Amino acid sequence: MGKERKLEEHLYDLETTLLKGEVRKSKKTLHELLADDFVEYSSTGEIYDKDNILKRLPSEDDPEITMDNFKMKHLSSKAVLTTFKIFIASKQQHSLRSSVWTYHDEKWQMTFHQGTVTDS
Repeated sequence: MGKERKLEEHLYDLETTLLKGEVRKSKKTLHELLADDFVEYSSTGEIYDKDNILKRLPSEDDPEITMDNFKMKHLSSKAVLTTFKIFIASKQQHSLRSSVWTYHDEKWQMTFHQGTVTDS
């Protein structure tokens, strides 16, 4: 398997990990996956930083999220854009998602995420 394909699979795994209810409740795992300067523009129009995510997500119920149409694009040798669609079962809502992952200290961390609600 090529280096590019391995990276795409690794980032897919990281994205799907962040969608799991048990991971969203783990401050430790969230802290590891999100960069200290993380910013999210949510599908509700809110802007969140890492501290807010660490306080908010662990107290939420599992939203039952599924993902498809995952794609990856290099922004630089240490930054990657991922795009995909998700369905949130608890809200019966579809959205387009994008994340920027950066490689720092021998690991990939999410530095930016955005969600945009869509019809399907």
